[in-house]
Amino acid sequence: GMRGFTCARMMTLVSRTATPIARVMATRRSVRTRATMPVASVRANGDASANAASSRRHAMVAFLASSATLTHAYASAARGLPTFECASEPTTSKSGLAYCDAVVGEGASPVKGQTIKAHYTGRLENGRVFDSSYERGSPLTFRADQVIKGWGLGILGDDDVPAMKVGGKRKLIIPADLGYGARGAGGVIPGGATLYFDVELVAIL
Repeated sequence: GMRGFTCARMMTLVSRTATPIARVMATRRSVRTRATMPVASVRANGDASANAASSRRHAMVAFLASSATLTHAYASAARGLPTFECASEPTTSKSGLAYCDAVVGEGASPVKGQTIKAHYTGRLENGRVFDSSYERGSPLTFRADQVIKGWGLGILGDDDVPAMKVGGKRKLIIPADLGYGARGAGGVIPGGATLYFDVELVAIL
């Protein structure tokens, strides 16, 4: 059942492949290799094509985010899970990660290499919850640079993504190439899945 996909299984996914790190990095290398020619073609066709593609991607992320919000709210309410609400539409970064802050924390921001505690709920696009630390009653302890890349960018920040602060609550929309790629994970996350996470940064250890 879905409750079987617990913290232990998530960390097992992390530890198998050299953990989500090795799996994600291997997947990203494969994706980058396959994408070499399309990227080169876009650049050869000029900035106009690249800008149009970027605009379409941003529009699709915004559409998916808005259409998924109600479904996620109903699914979370049914399971007694908190649902984060943002005052604005998600912002899409250059990496493809989309995010918005339901609460901007007032504490410190973590940096690469630090261990943190965070609560989270992970959902698929149809609103199905595949894992939640809230249901277990205990936040997950981990290093944000040793999990799927979408989490790392969404928590630690990137050039165009501010790092979270302790006490902050953020919604993350993670495309497959920043998540579990074409293979999926654990028989629970299908290949090519966009992942929707509510993440609450509890503490830096």
